[in-house]
Amino acid sequence: MKTSPKTEETVPPGGRELVEMSWDPITRIVGSLGIYCKIDFANREVAECYSTSSIFRGYSIFMKGKDPRDAHFITSRICGICGDNHATCSVYAQNMAYGARPPALGEWIINCGEAAEYMFDHNIYQENLVGVDYCEKMVRETNPGVLALAENTEAPHAADHGFRTIADIMRSLNPLEGEFYREALAMSRVTREMFCLMEGRHVHPSTLYPGGVGTVATVQLFTDYLIRLTRYVEFLKRVVPMHDDLFDFFYQALPGYEEVGRRRVLLGCWGSFNDPEHCDFDYRTMSDWGRRMFVTPGVIVDGRLVTNDLVDINLGIRILLGSSYYDDWAGQEPFVTHDPLGNPVDIRHPWNQHTIPHPQKRDFTGKYSWVMSPRWFDGADMLPLDTGGGPLARLWSTALSGRVDIGYVKATGHSVQINLPKTATRPEKTLEWTIPTHNGQPLSNALERNRARSYFQAYAAACALHFAEQGLAEVRAGRTQTWTPFEVPEEAISCGFTEAVRGLLSHHMVIRNGKIANYHPYPPTPWNASVRDPYGTPGPYEDAVQNTPIFEENRPEDFKGIDIMRTVRSFDPCLPCGVHMYLGGGKELRKLHSPHAFGPA
Repeated sequence: MKTSPKTEETVPPGGRELVEMSWDPITRIVGSLGIYCKIDFANREVAECYSTSSIFRGYSIFMKGKDPRDAHFITSRICGICGDNHATCSVYAQNMAYGARPPALGEWIINCGEAAEYMFDHNIYQENLVGVDYCEKMVRETNPGVLALAENTEAPHAADHGFRTIADIMRSLNPLEGEFYREALAMSRVTREMFCLMEGRHVHPSTLYPGGVGTVATVQLFTDYLIRLTRYVEFLKRVVPMHDDLFDFFYQALPGYEEVGRRRVLLGCWGSFNDPEHCDFDYRTMSDWGRRMFVTPGVIVDGRLVTNDLVDINLGIRILLGSSYYDDWAGQEPFVTHDPLGNPVDIRHPWNQHTIPHPQKRDFTGKYSWVMSPRWFDGADMLPLDTGGGPLARLWSTALSGRVDIGYVKATGHSVQINLPKTATRPEKTLEWTIPTHNGQPLSNALERNRARSYFQAYAAACALHFAEQGLAEVRAGRTQTWTPFEVPEEAISCGFTEAVRGLLSHHMVIRNGKIANYHPYPPTPWNASVRDPYGTPGPYEDAVQNTPIFEENRPEDFKGIDIMRTVRSFDPCLPCGVHMYLGGGKELRKLHSPHAFGPA
C-alpha cells in the first residue's frame, strides 16, 4: 500500500476525517491495476474509490490492415490467462464474416475446450488466490475475533468436504501448506490437460480456426477427456459445500457483511457454449441461436432480465471515454451506419470506435486511467454493467431465462440445478444455485460473486459431460469432419460474443478490401475496471468499494484493507492478486471539505 504526503486542510463543522490509502499495484501478471481510496475510520467505511490502469495495450490500433484470418492468433495474446477465450471469440466473429458454419463435431470440441478453461481458471483463482483472503493466516491478521469463533463453529457440510470446523477450512486454504490449497493446485493440472486434448495448447490454442478445429477426433480423445473430467467432478462434490460453509459463516460471524462489495444489480452476460444444431453464426438469426446457448446471454437490472437477445445486447453497447487517457472520435466518419438487419448503429458502438491515445498526468478530478467506460444503453440510461466476476452474471442470466434443460443442468426461472453423476468414491449429487437475495432484495456482493464461482465450476463440468457425449456420438456415427472451408470476403462487418472466464467478451470486426479496417475486443476487465464516465457514474470496482463497510479489526496504522481487497478480487480482475503494500512515513490524516476532492486542494 503506497500513500503520499498531503497537506492538512481545515475542516468545516460536520466534516469527516479521511485517510487516503492506495493499493498500487494490485498485481498477478502485469501489475497495472491500482485502487485509490479515502477511508473514514471513524464511521468504518470507504468514502471514495478510484480504479486506475497504468498500461496501454493498443490492440485495436495494430490490428488494422491485418489479414482477418490472423485475428484469433493475434488477439489470443491479449492475455496470458484467458487467451483461448479471445481466440474463440475472434473465431466466432470470423465465422460470421466469412459465412462459415463449423461441423457439429468441431463445435462440441470447442465447447469441451472452453468448459475445461472455465474449470481450470476458476479453480486456480478461487482456491489459490481468492482463497488466501479467507485463509487462517489472513483472518488471524485482520479479524482474530472471527478466527476464534471459527475454531468453535462446526462446518454444516463436514461429511461432504472432510473439515470439521470452519477454522479447519481456513487452515486448508493457507498458501503452500494448506491441504486444500495444494489439492486444488494439483487438480488445475487435470483441467489444463483436458483443454490441451481439445485445442492443442494452453493458453494460446494451436488447433482452433475459423470454420472449426484441426483436432483429430477419435473415441480415445473423448475417453481421455472424460477420465479427467470424472476426477474433477468428484473433486467438485467437495468444493461447493466447502465454500458454502465458509461464506455462510462470514455472514453469521460478521452481521452486516452482506454490504461488503455490494452494488446495485447491474449484470451483463454475453452467453457461452453454442449449440451447433442451431448456431449458424449469421447475424440475421443471432437472436434465436444466441438464446439457445448453454449459458444464456442476458442483461440483468435490479434482479430483472431486461433482454436475452444478442442483437439488442450488441446494439446497446456504448464506449464512453469518461476519465480515460484518450481523445474523442466523435467527429470521425462511422465505419458502420446500420447492422445487417437494418438497425442504426451508434457512433460510440465498437464497430465505429477509434482508439486515439493521449498520455497525460494522472488527475483524479480529470483523467486518471487507460481504461475507458463501456456502458450498455437501455434506451434511457448508460448502465455500468459488471460481470459479477463472470459466474454470478452467467448463472443469474441462465436461471432467469429458464431455457437450458439437458439433463445434467436445468434452468428453472429462479435457480440453476446441476446434476453430477456417480464417481469413483462418491454418489451422484444435485447442486442448486439460487438467485441470492437479502431482505427480499437481489444481492450482488463480494461473497456471492465468490460463491457463484464454485457453483459455475460444477455447471461447466456438467455441461462438459454433455458436450463430450455429443462429440462421441458424432464420432461413432462416422461424422468425423471438424472443419469447413470458407472464403474471406472483400467487405464485411461481424461480431463474436462469448464469456471469458471473468465475464462478458465481444469482438467486433470491419473488413474492407479483404483486410481488417477496424477491430475492437472488449473483455470483462474494461467493464469492471471502467472509470467515471462523462455523467460522473463510477465504474463497478469503484462503485462496489465506495461505501463498503470496514470490518477489519486493525487500527489505521496497521490496516491491511482486507475488506477492500475481497471486494476487488471478487470480480476476478485480470490484473491482481499479489498486493504490494508500503506504509512508509508518508501517510497522514487529511481533513477534507468535499468528498470529491482527491489530491492537493
